[in-house]
Amino acid sequence: MPALTIMKHICKILKTGFITHDVKRFILEKPKGLEYLPGQATDISINLPDWKNKKRPFTFTSLNQDKVLEFNIKGYYDHDGVTNKLHQLEPGDEFILRKPFGTINYQGPGVFIAGGAGITPFIAILRQLRVDNKISGNTLIFSNKTEKDVILEKEFKQMFNEDKLILTLTREENPCYEHGRINKEFLEEKIGNFDQNFYVCGPPPMVSDLKSILSDLGATTDEIVFEK
Repeated sequence: MPALTIMKHICKILKTGFITHDVKRFILEKPKGLEYLPGQATDISINLPDWKNKKRPFTFTSLNQDKVLEFNIKGYYDHDGVTNKLHQLEPGDEFILRKPFGTINYQGPGVFIAGGAGITPFIAILRQLRVDNKISGNTLIFSNKTEKDVILEKEFKQMFNEDKLILTLTREENPCYEHGRINKEFLEEKIGNFDQNFYVCGPPPMVSDLKSILSDLGATTDEIVFEK
């Protein structure tokens, strides 16, 4: 598995910009010697005196072969935490990155189920599959609260055929989207075959519920991949 030869890298921000109302894209310089797999994350802190030791995990959304690094990070503005501070940074400011890690990795065609910012481990995986011309046979079910919360909707629509991309909203009814939570009834209606791989990432209660639901519907433990 690719690994860092150096435990920490200081990476300068090249560009930032919002991709939704509360998710910001960061483009960083890519340091020499940094390698990672699609779906992996790294602990990030901010290279400022009061923030260097405040680490949080974020997933690489760029591919290992890209010349720059990309992270899509949701901001939480209700307290003065790391993501709030990250969203205040500008080009020229610096991240501190550590050794990549992660438990979500692609094991073959299946169904990706994501809730909100839980889509981030899947972004690089799906981008790599598209590059390798292996996106066929996969389905993405992506749940969000409202239309304005949907991350990279245009890109996902370019990746998937219409019947392989299911976008659902839980707090808003919109004729362009499904409506409701991803529960047992929803999955029974949308997925006919539960003898395949399932990749699940989202808020912990959602992941826990889906593990039980998928098992009840016939998916085996070996077929359910989730972020530990």
